[in-house]
Amino acid sequence: MSLKSLPTREYLTPGHRMCSGCGAAIALRQVFIALDKPPIIVNATNCVEVATTPYPYTAWSVPWIHTAFECTAATAAGVEAGLKVLQRKGKIPKTDNPIIAIAGDGGTYDIGLQALSGALERGHKFTYICYSNEAYMNTGIQQSGATPKFGWTTTSPAGKVVPGKVRFQKDLMKIVVAHEIPYAATASPAYPMDLIRKVRKAVSVGGPSFLLILATCPRGWRTESDLTIEIAREAVLTRYWPLYEVENGKYKITKNIVKKRPVEEYLKYQGKFRHLFKPKRQDKMIQEIQDYVDKKWQELIALEKLTQKH
Repeated sequence: MSLKSLPTREYLTPGHRMCSGCGAAIALRQVFIALDKPPIIVNATNCVEVATTPYPYTAWSVPWIHTAFECTAATAAGVEAGLKVLQRKGKIPKTDNPIIAIAGDGGTYDIGLQALSGALERGHKFTYICYSNEAYMNTGIQQSGATPKFGWTTTSPAGKVVPGKVRFQKDLMKIVVAHEIPYAATASPAYPMDLIRKVRKAVSVGGPSFLLILATCPRGWRTESDLTIEIAREAVLTRYWPLYEVENGKYKITKNIVKKRPVEEYLKYQGKFRHLFKPKRQDKMIQEIQDYVDKKWQELIALEKLTQKH
């Protein structure tokens, strides 16, 4: 697979109102370029929904359903079940067009987790994509289960006593993998071929699949819009956002970072971590984040070794 071999048609077309440098918009373009057949899209309430479908316009050239925050996976499961019934009765031809559910971290880590768990447990064949911009960006940059420790949001302000969010983010991948689904993976728009390969694998499995994609948000992260890909790349190179996949329970690191960069190289770009550097550098807090990143990386290596043996 090479860049030249990828199709040039777009399912998410130009003309949407996503912000300049939006990591979600970049990542989703890569997702849909990977598909060989037109998808059926279920989209939760989020930035993508609001910015791509301002009534009466739409930037989607394929079937698209808007659903509430908490219902994304349930709606996708209903679409999959409905198509099965209609095909079995001969009312529509049998097709294998992928069903893609799209939600942010607020609608996945938090509000939609119950519906996601139920749909995964029932084994519906669809691909759930969570783009994580680490807060509820569409409604005012509030803290979510994906917000990192010490991260500033409007509901976890960085003060002298409480410097941002007080706990580390939820490990959503472990929760998803615990459902023993055929395929789950992390991805980053800074590594498009890795992302595209994972999308193609996700839609080809005979059951539910899950992709967790880092989506830099210039407005919510207080970053420059032209640094989106650079920041996403630093997240991987510092091991803050490791790239890996779990296929039938077997972990595999898809981008092995042998010589890691210090995590502050990722943090320093982001205004939401500005209080860790100014007016006085908070070395203890930066080191706490570094220790957490190192611990999670070692856990990932251990899981890869353990599962690949069996």
